[in-house]
Amino acid sequence: MKAKLQEEIQLPNGVTATNTQGIITMKGPKGEATRSIKDPAVNIKLDNNTITLSTAKGTKRQKRIINTYVAHLQNMIHGVQQPYTYLLKICSGHFPMNVSISGTQLTIKNFLGEKSPRTLTLKKNVSIKIEGDLIAIESPNKELAGQMASDIELLTAKANRDLRVFQDGIYMIEKAGKKIFEP
Repeated sequence: MKAKLQEEIQLPNGVTATNTQGIITMKGPKGEATRSIKDPAVNIKLDNNTITLSTAKGTKRQKRIINTYVAHLQNMIHGVQQPYTYLLKICSGHFPMNVSISGTQLTIKNFLGEKSPRTLTLKKNVSIKIEGDLIAIESPNKELAGQMASDIELLTAKANRDLRVFQDGIYMIEKAGKKIFEP
């Protein structure tokens, strides 16, 4: 059964939103987040402090799409107020690993005694800090922060090794403020 569907999101004080041809940009006190929200069946309307997502003849599919967009917009609002933080731990048992940042490159030297360093290009709008054996990743965009943390973790992936013995690597211990492992 087709019905009119409408969801409203109230913007808190200090957060502004703009819509330019389906690209929503949120600006807040801690940063800026951008996301493409384009669907021909969903209308996006920005008023003073309200974002309205609606469709005239919505089905279950449009309801799912609208609810997904609402979740994305709420994540953006949260991110520009309080950036998402991922925490990774550097674990080296066999060989002392050296992790450093130079410009837009993250470099891991001497991972499992390898002679050539492993490098990763950092994403824009993501700040990374290395403090001892912890790496903190912070961004107002939840997807960017999570992808960067995953890329760093995958940079130290091991093949053809017994994982019970070779436990060296960089592992996530906190995802967006939620602990997944106690160090």
